[in-house]
Amino acid sequence: MLPETDVGPVKKSRSIEEQIVFALKQVELDMAVREFCHKLWQVTFLTWVLHADFFHWLAKY
Repeated sequence: MLPETDVGPVKKSRSIEEQIVFALKQVELDMAVREFCHKLWQVTFLTWVLHADFFHWLAKY
């Protein structure tokens, strides 16, 4: 069974880039950047996420 998050189930089949794009869309839906980074740190594919990572991804994707 896959872990459940506030934004949906975490799927192992997604590539890292697809997960990053999905996460960035959550921020576009008015989730605060700080809350977004904290949620990723807690429950997803990444060990930790810094605000700098978020803005790097935003520029890239």
